[in-house]
Amino acid sequence: MAAATPPVTSPPGPRKEDARPRLPNGYVMIVVPNDGRDLPASSPPHDGYDGPDKEDEEEEPRATSSLWRPAVLALAALAAVAAGYVCLQYAGGDAAGAAWRLLETREEDGDGRGRRSFLLPLYPKPRRGGATKLASGGDWPHNSTANLFPEGMYYTTVSLGNPPRPYFLDVDTGSHTTWIQCDAPCTSCAEGAHPLYRPAPANLVPASDPLCQRVQHDNPNQCDYDISFADGSSSMGVHVRDNMQFISEDGERENADIVFGCGYDQQGILLNRLENTDGILGLSNRALSLPTQLASRGIISNVFGHCMTRDPSGGGYLFLGDDYLPRWGMTWVPIRDGPADDIRRARVQQVNHGDQQLNVQGKLIQVVFDTGSTYTYFPNEALTKLISSLKAASPRFVQDDADKTLPFCMKADFPVRSVDDVKHFFKPLSLQFEKRFFFSRTFNIRPEDYLVISGNVCLGVLDGTTIGYDSVIIVGDVSLRGKLIAYDNDKNEVGWIDSDCSNPQQSRIPSFLRRALHNQLL
Repeated sequence: MAAATPPVTSPPGPRKEDARPRLPNGYVMIVVPNDGRDLPASSPPHDGYDGPDKEDEEEEPRATSSLWRPAVLALAALAAVAAGYVCLQYAGGDAAGAAWRLLETREEDGDGRGRRSFLLPLYPKPRRGGATKLASGGDWPHNSTANLFPEGMYYTTVSLGNPPRPYFLDVDTGSHTTWIQCDAPCTSCAEGAHPLYRPAPANLVPASDPLCQRVQHDNPNQCDYDISFADGSSSMGVHVRDNMQFISEDGERENADIVFGCGYDQQGILLNRLENTDGILGLSNRALSLPTQLASRGIISNVFGHCMTRDPSGGGYLFLGDDYLPRWGMTWVPIRDGPADDIRRARVQQVNHGDQQLNVQGKLIQVVFDTGSTYTYFPNEALTKLISSLKAASPRFVQDDADKTLPFCMKADFPVRSVDDVKHFFKPLSLQFEKRFFFSRTFNIRPEDYLVISGNVCLGVLDGTTIGYDSVIIVGDVSLRGKLIAYDNDKNEVGWIDSDCSNPQQSRIPSFLRRALHNQLL
């Protein structure tokens, strides 16, 4: 299918002049009684100056008239300082940016509608017993796509092709490429949730395509992809371009041509993970990720985010574009790509369990927010201190090595049916980032967001060194619930705010009012 024609905007037409008389900027007309008589309604405003009245010349100036002005200015300055403090605190230290985001106007694309946003539902995946081995890292061939983890806890549904057909995709902020199992023909595929996607010859992306040349350099015949995981799993295929259908914020259905992987050869335990889904939705900041493709064509702003309910059996939502991004209350921290895997990371200065510091003083640790990981991973040193702290939390818990649900589990001396029965025994985890304008920036993980109940109490934080990350914290799905997490790829920031994730709210003010305020600021 041919690529979409670039949008063309028409210049605005000439503005009609207002036939009414225009008042000078800042002019205020006040109608007052004149010797008991009102001014005629048809009297124009008097702009001239006839000199002072005789009464005014004879009146002595009052000393108090010059004192109220400095007082008002001082009060205004204090109010500005107070407002700045509140804005900095509630806008995560980016008050000016938050205010501008609130009022910014949409850039128009070819259809004149401007950038918009799309909502996708999130559903919890059926869980299998025991902990799933998650792996990543390794040396990536230059034509491979580095992905952090092959499985998470949530998936979404997308519609592909013409006519559109539904497919279930794992949501993965650590994956650079969206790919789906397909019949091209298929060499090795899992049963999946739906029949295999079948591309037409016209859907194949040629090797000469500029987008292909950004991700591949060694095959002049077709645009391949090859994703490998350190546990031996892999997905191999070819890139295709086809319609993907979205639901905009106003409820309308829209189509966009998207490049994604057509996976015809899956190997390893990845085949077991595709029992209930059909592929992976890549949400990184690379060229082939879904948000980047939409943003590069002016369809959305280069912002996306996700929100997962605290209830593990609940779902949530994924948003593409910034219409569902809260304008106030977000905490933002800078992110950058990793040196080897191009995975977005933020720097943490301190990791605490309650008041106990878990990392070495002065040693910076990098943090990755990854929906493709079921669990959270700590460096070995921090994990060892955390386990020691949990053992000392209460004499009512003892380590139970017989429970293989997760590497570290404890048995209580009372029945444990849910995390609500035990959460009060444990303290929250906190990731403390560098302060901005003297205000702290902390990502808090409550006990119910790192504990897993199996009848025993298990720790949903695993050893990162076993997957090749000895100085990186991976915040997985168990610790991302109950928060709206947003990624601003233009500003290279990640932000968060507590949310029940049950009712997505549009944060933009009406278009006509937003543009009017925007023009006044200019």
